[in-house]
Amino acid sequence: MRNFLKRVLPERQHIQQHKRLKFLGNILHDPEIFHLTRRSTAGGVATGLFFAFIPVPGQMVLAALAAIVLRVNLPLSVILVWITNPVTIPPLLYLAYKTGAVILHRPFHPVAFSFTSHWFTEILLEIWPSLLTGCLLFAVVSAICGYIATRVLWRIHIVRRWKARRAAKLEKACAKATVPKESSENG
Repeated sequence: MRNFLKRVLPERQHIQQHKRLKFLGNILHDPEIFHLTRRSTAGGVATGLFFAFIPVPGQMVLAALAAIVLRVNLPLSVILVWITNPVTIPPLLYLAYKTGAVILHRPFHPVAFSFTSHWFTEILLEIWPSLLTGCLLFAVVSAICGYIATRVLWRIHIVRRWKARRAAKLEKACAKATVPKESSENG
C-alpha cells in the first residue's frame, strides 16, 4: 500500500518548492505531513473526504490547512477533495439537500439552479439549512468511513506481509532441514 501511494502522490520536494506555496514558508518542511504511516494516511484520507463534502470555495486550501494542523498526510488530504468535482458535485449536492430535508423534516422541492441574484437570495436561502445538514452528515460519515477503512486495509496489508514473511522463513527452514548431509567418510 505504501509503495503504491509513494508512486501516485507528488514528491515532498516538488510540493515544498512549488512557487505558489512559497508563502507557507517552513510549514511545508514538517516531515510529519508527508509521512505515509497508518495514522497519517488514515488522517489524510479522513481530512480530504470531510472537506470534499463541505460546499464552500477553497476546499483544497481548507483541507491543506487542516492536514497541517492535524499533522496528517497533506497530499492525500488535498487530492481526496477532488472526489467532489464539477462532474460529481451536482448529484451529490442534490442528494445532500434531499437527505438534509428528510432529517430536518422540511419540505423537499426540486430545485433548478440558475446563476441569478434571485436564485441566490431566495432559493438558496430557503434550501440552505437542508443542504448544509446533508453536506455535514456526508462529510462526517465519509470521513469516519474513510478513516476506518484505511486503518483496516492497512492492517490487513501488514498482516498479509507478516504471514508471507513467516511462510518464507518456514519454507527456508524446511528446505535446510531436508537437504541431505554429505557424508564425511571416505571409503
